Amino acid sequence: MASPATATAFLAALRAEGLDVVEVGDWRHHNRNHKGPWGPVHGVMIHHTVTQGSARTVEICRTGYASLPGPLCHGVITKDGRVHLVGYGRANHAGLGDDDVLRAVIAEQALPADNESNTDGNRHFYGFECENLGDGEDPWPATQLDAIERAAAAVCRVHDWNERSVIGHLEWQPGKVDPRGFTMASMRARVAERLTHPAGWNRDDQEDDPMPQYVNLGTARAFTLNPGAWDSLEFTREWTDETGDHATDGTVWARGACRFTGSVSLRIDGLPAGAVVQVRMSEYEGSEHRADHPIHEIHGSEGDSFAVVPVTKRLASGRNMRIRLLNLADVPVTVDSAVLTVLVWKES
Repeated sequence: MASPATATAFLAALRAEGLDVVEVGDWRHHNRNHKGPWGPVHGVMIHHTVTQGSARTVEICRTGYASLPGPLCHGVITKDGRVHLVGYGRANHAGLGDDDVLRAVIAEQALPADNESNTDGNRHFYGFECENLGDGEDPWPATQLDAIERAAAAVCRVHDWNERSVIGHLEWQPGKVDPRGFTMASMRARVAERLTHPAGWNRDDQEDDPMPQYVNLGTARAFTLNPGAWDSLEFTREWTDETGDHATDGTVWARGACRFTGSVSLRIDGLPAGAVVQVRMSEYEGSEHRADHPIHEIHGSEGDSFAVVPVTKRLASGRNMRIRLLNLADVPVTVDSAVLTVLVWKES
């Protein structure tokens, strides 16, 4: 459950990401909170405006229409890449959408098809309207796409979300087509890459980036995961790794100042249909547990259960990262295999 960030924290996150932010009127207190709650928040939603002209677009998104009062979003991203803040709180942007999609966003898993309109999205999503006619022909300037990427990543950083918390209106509400002109899969890929770097990173600096270390670890044998307690995943096989960096039969696979992106693939046997195994990254200082990251869930099915869990984060100096599992079933299950594949960039 995530409470909305304060307006001050929201503004600071956008600016830290390198965005040119324009504050429009008393945006901090302009909202629709009298119509219902805002929060808990679970993601960022991207729209196109079907308008032309930045000034007109910003004003429409701030004031709305007689049939749909403003604000119509939190920020308007114009073609010049500026983010105009027009409201903060509940905004008329998401409307009713699919509860299955919301559950997938919360779990940061692949989205199902949106086929229902039964859940209040204005309560649960930050919204960015992006200036574009939405006809598939109006271009998306590179500076505007960069701003969309930065704005989404900024909110993700505030809440410790990954790129799967960023969705398009078309993925939420049946019948919607926005944003049109780029794919949300491509935008999520951009956000995922950005989140492996410090806030404010510029893609033009990439040629100065050191080559990443390729880490490919796994389990040489199956093991039993008993119910009710978090258990760190122990890697007992090394296929590709720097000598001495991740010891065989160890739980640590990233250590020290670094950033990384990749995934861990899991196969679990004996998980009853409908039962759940939770997976999360956890930070330690030596052997002391310090922080946890968002939970992903593996749901039981007939036969073996499979999941590919994204691992993307930046790790501070003096800390190490582990992957932990929690069996919520009433019976022990068997982790048949676990394969970690990540790129790790060491930082000085």
